[in-house]
Amino acid sequence: MPKITPNPPETDDVSPYESTDPKKLNEAADRALDYYLKPVISQNLPRKPSTIYLIAPDTDDETLLVNACETLASVSVMLSDFAGLMEGTHRNTLLGIQQVVMLGELAVNRMLDRIDPQP
Repeated sequence: MPKITPNPPETDDVSPYESTDPKKLNEAADRALDYYLKPVISQNLPRKPSTIYLIAPDTDDETLLVNACETLASVSVMLSDFAGLMEGTHRNTLLGIQQVVMLGELAVNRMLDRIDPQP
């Protein structure tokens, strides 16, 4: 038994334009993507930093260095303890990170000695 409709059915061209220029279509697609995906960053507005973790601007240098030194010492101890629980290359990696932290701690200690020389 023959089909009544062709496979696939014939359709009329419903485009309102005479022809579709690929360059114009590409430009339109770029504009649409830029509109939805590119954030608008105003150059006139000053950047306002987050104040969730704020160090008071009038905090003196010695206090900041002491705090940094204590933080680095704590991180060094935590990494050392954690490395003790590991084996193989993971342990070596943690010990390497701990050594870099310890070098930072030494640099901060040197700065503290320059600010407040010990007798």
